[in-house]
Amino acid sequence: MNKVNGLLYGLLSSASFGLIPLFTIPAMQAGMQFESILFYRFLFACLALGGILLVNGQSFRIKRQDIPSLFLLALLYLMSAVFLFWGYKFMASGVATTIHFMYPVLTTLIMMLFFKEKKSGWRIAAIASAVAGVYFLSGGDTKTGSFSFLGLFIVLLSALGYALYLVTMSQLKIGQMKGLLLYVFLFGGILLFIGTETISQLQPISEWHTAGNLILLALIPTVVSNLALVRAVKSIGSTLTSVLGAMEPVTAVCVGIFLFGEAFTTSIGVGIALIIAAVIVIILKR
Repeated sequence: MNKVNGLLYGLLSSASFGLIPLFTIPAMQAGMQFESILFYRFLFACLALGGILLVNGQSFRIKRQDIPSLFLLALLYLMSAVFLFWGYKFMASGVATTIHFMYPVLTTLIMMLFFKEKKSGWRIAAIASAVAGVYFLSGGDTKTGSFSFLGLFIVLLSALGYALYLVTMSQLKIGQMKGLLLYVFLFGGILLFIGTETISQLQPISEWHTAGNLILLALIPTVVSNLALVRAVKSIGSTLTSVLGAMEPVTAVCVGIFLFGEAFTTSIGVGIALIIAAVIVIILKR
C-alpha cells in the first residue's frame, strides 16, 4: 500500500506540474507580464507553505550560513521559471514543457563533465535521443507559432537552470533542512520583486479570474506538486519518482491541444517521444 501511495503521489506531482500552462497562459492573455505572474506565484506559494509549516508546528528558523546557499538556489529556480514562462510567448506550451523536461539530460551532462560521473554508452545514446527529439520538435508548425528557434534557446536555458538547481542542491547538502522550499520561493520572490521594479513596474491584479489563475498556479503546480514529490520520494525513491515525471510534458501537451487549440503534428509527437524516452533511460541508468 505504501508503494501504491508513492506511485499515486508521483503521478500527482508530475501531472500537476504539467498544468502550469493551464493557469499561466490565460493570465498572460489577460495582459499580465510573466515577471508579475511569477512574483504572485512565489508570493501565494510562500503564504501557503508558511501556513502548512505553522499548522504542523515546524520551525521557521534557518542558519545564517545557509542564507547564501538558499539565495543561490532561489536564483537558479527563478532562472528556470522565468525562461519557461518567457518561452510560452514563442512556442506551444506543450512543446516548451517537453523541452524543459530535458533537465535530467542536462543534469547528467553536467555531472559527467564537471563532477567526473562515469560515462556510459546508454547515457550517450540517451543524450543523442534527446537532441534528436529537439530536432523533430523544430520541425513543428511554425506558422501557428508552435516552434521558434529563439523559443528553443530560451526554454533550453530554463532546463539548464533547473538542472543547475538540482546539482547545486545535491552539492550543498542542505536539502534536508525544514522549510527549504519556503525560503527558496521567498528569496526568489524578493529577487523577482527587485527585478520587476528596475525593469518594469509590478502589475496589480485587476480581474477576479486572473487572481484565481494566479492562486491556482501557486497551489496546484507549485505547492501540491512539490509536496507530492516529497511524499513520492519517501515512498518509492527518487528514481521511480523521476520516471513518473514523464507525465509533465504529456499533461502540458494535452492542455495545449484540447484547451488552447495548439497544433500537434507527427514531427512534434516523435520529438516528444524521443525526449521522454531519453529522460527515462538516463534516470533508470542513474
